[in-house]
Amino acid sequence: MTLLQPTFFSPIIQYVAIIKASELLFEVEDNFQKQTYRNRCYINTTNGKYLLNVPVQHAKGLKIKTKDVKIDYKDNWHKLFIKTLKTAYNSSPFFEFYIDDLLPIINKKPTYLLDLNFSCHNFVMDALQVDIPFLKSVEYKKEFEGNDFRKLANDSSKDTFKLDTYTQVFDNNGFISNLSILDLIFMEGPSAENYLMKQTLQI
Repeated sequence: MTLLQPTFFSPIIQYVAIIKASELLFEVEDNFQKQTYRNRCYINTTNGKYLLNVPVQHAKGLKIKTKDVKIDYKDNWHKLFIKTLKTAYNSSPFFEFYIDDLLPIINKKPTYLLDLNFSCHNFVMDALQVDIPFLKSVEYKKEFEGNDFRKLANDSSKDTFKLDTYTQVFDNNGFISNLSILDLIFMEGPSAENYLMKQTLQI
């Protein structure tokens, strides 16, 4: 079994781990950590790598479980997300093919971050045309006997993953590795699964 964090339109390396798993276990009993892929993703824009962040309601100095974290909509982040996504990927080969299924996930405005992330995951799995069963953890365990890939949720510049290149919208930026899985899906469409299967997971 493979243990992962449910993240927001996860980085590609996380789906390399997912596509090679027979069964998934998502960690939902941990404490929320800021500056992770739990509530952020990176896309490719005309200015290069760009951070999209889901603001959350989180009292300073207080620990809160990830499953209890609520999304903050006071600045209408979801509208900015959609606008930025359209600007960045409107000319990509498969954007129009997937966007109608993606928009309801964002416009639904779920209360909890975890609900949003699982909706994102389901969307990606449908796009990849892959069905891998998953469970949710019932207690937090620091040590895990299976494949523990929870660290893939950490947004750390220290981790560099060697992924094969593929055509990206803004080639003038040079190839940007390990962006959000959305970048790969919008560019490769049905071939995204084959790309993921060919990658080597080294962490």
